[in-house]
Amino acid sequence: MLRFAADNPAALPSEVEALLAFGRAGEAESRYRLVTSANPALEQPGLMERIEAAKARDLGAAGNVLAFNRVQAHGADGRGEPDEQAIAAAHLSFAENVGIGFADVGGHAAVKRQIERRIIAPFQKPGLFARFRRNAGGGVLLYGPPGCGKTLLARATAGECQARFINVPVTDVLDKYIGEPERKLAAIFADARRETPTVLFFDEIEALAGKRGHSTSQHEMGVISTFLAEMDGFAQNNAGVLILAATNMPWAVDAAFRRSGRFDRMLFVPPPDRDARTEILRLQLADRPVEPGIDLKAVLAQTNGFSGADLRNLTDTAADLAIEESVDSGTEVPIATRHFREALGEVRPTTAEWLTTARNFAKYGNTGGQYDEIAAFLKQIGQ
Repeated sequence: MLRFAADNPAALPSEVEALLAFGRAGEAESRYRLVTSANPALEQPGLMERIEAAKARDLGAAGNVLAFNRVQAHGADGRGEPDEQAIAAAHLSFAENVGIGFADVGGHAAVKRQIERRIIAPFQKPGLFARFRRNAGGGVLLYGPPGCGKTLLARATAGECQARFINVPVTDVLDKYIGEPERKLAAIFADARRETPTVLFFDEIEALAGKRGHSTSQHEMGVISTFLAEMDGFAQNNAGVLILAATNMPWAVDAAFRRSGRFDRMLFVPPPDRDARTEILRLQLADRPVEPGIDLKAVLAQTNGFSGADLRNLTDTAADLAIEESVDSGTEVPIATRHFREALGEVRPTTAEWLTTARNFAKYGNTGGQYDEIAAFLKQIGQ
């Protein structure tokens, strides 16, 4: 009978080899998973491959080779070939299952309040809003620096509304053939209206709704005109369809899209403040090995101007450093303050360039006060 010392996990490879030599692949796998779950630094992919190979041999000896050959020859479903039509249909479907809400989005309390009041409430209380002749639907444009959570907020909004979420990749709409983008847009809006409530989301909206000028081609004009017609509440019944869009360049979006009944609500999604950064870091560190008493205040003091994506990159870099240290030491090393300090030497904020451009528009191109939120934000952080 084989016996193993519980206090000597470093002997794992020889233990597994011994079990495999006796033809006990199941016990070898159990021992491997038990030890590596307690100390992930001892994981060895090559060792696990040997266990899997031994298990496959055992299955073959038990008579499962015929079943395996049948799957190889005829496909997992027994029909011989994958369903090409089903694959194509899945590729063309934009609808997604959303399993997140505002609790999964760190920070942005002010933006969430506006979305709850102006977007979610009409979806949740349609009868009350109908009494005031206000329909649940319309268009909202989220704008701000890249990586600050615009797309995540759109997904969370759909989750809070318990609505279908249709994420429309702009690259899939644009087409070199005349008339194709217009046909695709009409089909997307028709699908959204067919089953409500629906949140229709366009990222990088400036690619479809860019400013028209002398250099705009007839092809581009047709796309913009179709988009405007589909959004227009007088021409189409968009009740129960919320059209969300996001852009890093609100100044590049044609003014016609900001008319009442279209994207008449613009919400600024700024870089996270200190409280938001604290929440984002806590969400990023959840379910990771973290040293007790880690000094997040010291980290937060050096992350002014970091976007949510920058903070995720910072946390991942700190985790990589902890993993490297774990491999070198042979035991799991949790993420500590020193890892964040070292990561801060590698990761830089990415919002500075956007804020510089936005400041110029807020100062010299703030027609009708459309960039008042940017001006207020810049004043708050001292520009």
